[in-house]
Order: sequence, then C-alpha cells, then structure tokens
Amino acid sequence: MPAAVAQVSWAELAAVLGEEHLRAATAADAVDGVAPRRIAEPGTAEELARCLRWARGAGLKVTPRGGGTKLGWGNPPAACDLLLSTARLDRVREHAWADMTVIADAGCRVADLQRALAEHGQHLAIDPLWPERATLGGILSTNDSGTLRLRYGSLRDLVIGITVALPDGTLAKSGGKVVKNVAGYDLAKLFTGALGTLGVIVEAIFRLHPLPRQTRSLTFRGTPAALNQLLLAILASRLTPTGLQLRAASGGAHLDVRFDGTAAGIQAQIDQIDQVRQVDQVGQVGQVDQVRRRAAPVSAPADAPAGVWTSHQAIWEGADGVHGAHGADAADGAAPALVARLSVLPARIAAVCALVERAAAARSLPWQMVIQGVGAGYLRLAGNEGDEPALRATLLELREELGDAGGTGGTLVALGCPLAVKRGLDVWGPAGDARPLMVRIKQRFDPDGTLSPGRFLGGI
Repeated sequence: MPAAVAQVSWAELAAVLGEEHLRAATAADAVDGVAPRRIAEPGTAEELARCLRWARGAGLKVTPRGGGTKLGWGNPPAACDLLLSTARLDRVREHAWADMTVIADAGCRVADLQRALAEHGQHLAIDPLWPERATLGGILSTNDSGTLRLRYGSLRDLVIGITVALPDGTLAKSGGKVVKNVAGYDLAKLFTGALGTLGVIVEAIFRLHPLPRQTRSLTFRGTPAALNQLLLAILASRLTPTGLQLRAASGGAHLDVRFDGTAAGIQAQIDQIDQVRQVDQVGQVGQVDQVRRRAAPVSAPADAPAGVWTSHQAIWEGADGVHGAHGADAADGAAPALVARLSVLPARIAAVCALVERAAAARSLPWQMVIQGVGAGYLRLAGNEGDEPALRATLLELREELGDAGGTGGTLVALGCPLAVKRGLDVWGPAGDARPLMVRIKQRFDPDGTLSPGRFLGGI
C-alpha cells in the first residue's frame, strides 16, 4: 500500500458524510477476498459525488456496492480502499403513471419499486436475480434483466435516463422522462453492464408496462435437440410469449413457455402452440394420428410447476445449497461450484448442451443449464472437494469450443466460482478487438483508475 494512501485522513470524509455514515470494514465486506478499509454510505447524490472526488484526490481505489447480491461478479479488484454503498439512496422519486415512467434512486431495491408501481397496475418489465435485495443500480451495472427480456427487451431497452457520479465529482445526466428522448449521448446504455468501472449510477429513469391480467405457463419434456427445434418454431410463429426457456441437465430437458393477457387470449395462444408442436414434429397441421403413432420427441404440454420462472435464480443454489449472493464460492464444508453466464445463438442451444454434457462427463461434474429463448442464460458446474482444477479446466475447454470459428459460437463468462478458479484467470474471457476502445473509454471517464480497478474485461 502506498504511503500516501496509508496516511489518508478519514476525518475529511467523515466531515462530508457524518461520522455515523463512515465505518471500518469487516471481513464480510471483502470483495473477492480483497478487504476494503472503510465503508461509506452517502445520503444524497451530491454527497456521493463529493466522496468520489475526495477519494480520487487521496489516491484511493473505490468499489460501488448496492445490495451486494452480485459483488462477486467480475475479476477480483486490483485494490479496494473504500466501499461506496448506495444503501441510503433508496427512494422512488417520481412515478408518472399516466406517462408510464418512473424515476428512482440507484439504491432502491427492485422488489420495493415493483410494489410501489403495482399500486397503479404497472411494473418494470424485468425479473432479475434476488429482487428483494438487488438494487436498481446493481442490476444496471451488471445488466441483469431476467426472463422477461424475450418480450420487453433488456435493461438497455427499458432505461431512458440516468444520472451518474464521475470520479472527478461531476454529476452527469443523460436522457429524460420522455420515452422518445434523443437528446445528448446515450450514457445509460454505456453504463449498463459496465460493473461500476466508469462511474457510480445514482439515479435512473425507466419506461414501464401494464401488469398482465393473467399469466399461464406450459412445460414440454424431450431431448435438448427436439426442444431446441420447438423453441425455434415458437420464435418463428405468430405467438407472443413473455417467457421462453430451456432447462437442461444430465437427466433430461424441459422447455417452458409463458403467456400473459386475458383468459381468452392466453387460451388462443395455447391452442396455437399445440399446432406449432405438431407441425414441428410431422411437418403439417392435422396429422395428429401420425404424431401419436410414433414416439414423440416432445411431450404434450403440461402446466409448468410453481417457481419455474425463478429457475435462473435456483441454479445458483444447486443441489448443495450454495447461495450466489457473493458468487458460488464454497461455504465451510460445501462442495465448490461454478456458475457462468452463457450467450449463444438460439439455433445452437442444443449443440451447446451436447458440448457441456461431453466436457462435464469427462471430469465427472454434474451440470445444469437454464437458457432463455434469446440465447442468454446460466450454466452451473458442480464439483466435490478439491475439484477446483476440474472446474477451471472445464470452463476453459468450453470457452475455447464456443469461441472456435468452426464451433457453436458464443461466450462464457464465469460469474460465481471459488477464488482458486478465478486467480490468474480473466473471468470475462478473451477481450478481442474491442479492448483498445474499452481502454480509451475507461481513460476518458476514469483516467486515474479510481473505480473498480481490474474488475472488468481485460483487467480494465
């Protein structure tokens, strides 16, 4: 630690926040094994900006924290002196229900916002991981949208305005309260998914949608290949599902479909989906007897089990009960596991399932996958004590196969895994040709490397 950093006067920061909002860090505050020295909890956007300006001037390294549910995502920070919490920035500032927009602080929890919006029959059309604890700033920084992305788009499509605190203390604003807003640079899209490496999100404006009147979900059972074909047939049809996901593991696969709307509208789509299934299996509508005479590769639809649309969250717990709030590092006595975010073309989902099954079986690693119809999802590899090298080797093998020009195509980002797997590994994978541009953007917004150094792609 540099001498200047070791001798920093924390009293100056306490004068900005109040002594009760600046405390010494504990072991529970560590970010991937890197322990900060202090935890700061500003109460306003202006206070947060002043904290950043002070930290930059003192040569300190800062990591933003919301609800802490995804603090283990990304590479371990190169350094972390100050953890900057948005816990006190938790208000819903304005709900313009007639215009279907909302302004809220970055520290507002997702579930709290949804409850406030539901009073007027509206919602923010996302279902991210751990909504009771996840904050708006946190899901924006990690670009965590959930299963509703198929129908409503990702967070980048739903955020229409943003306020960020930059390392020099500037509060920068982009966008506004009008959905069709084209004024200025679209900073919201730039900061969404940047993992707090460019600035700290302090406020966001979102477009809203009406709450559905009714919802019904169906589940099909079959092989990954057959279910992948049905998934593609649904995407190519006139059906408008709000959820479409394939769940696969070594024991089999399921395809889940969700419809929202009126009872009559939902039933009409369910009637159509059975026709889509029959067309996919025999080539034309009406040949029901031929479908029944042979072993159908896809089962008839059944009502989906409760909780099926939180499968992307349940995969973080897995069979061993490891929770994903700080990654999938093994708790005392628990087996290690790795959870990765997978992106692939929808047409290649079945091929990826076969690839994962082959690589996992070679090292006797149980696996499970939940992937959305858009081709984005999560993969979990579970191991036994001492299996960290096997988890690492499987990740690298899968990443190489996915990135091979002649292979399935796709990316694999390790989000939660033991530190023994992370060390010496870029969890994001190869940066490619985009890295020079990303470095220039980082230098423009954070020239001193104050914010989350080393956590992003390519060690940015």
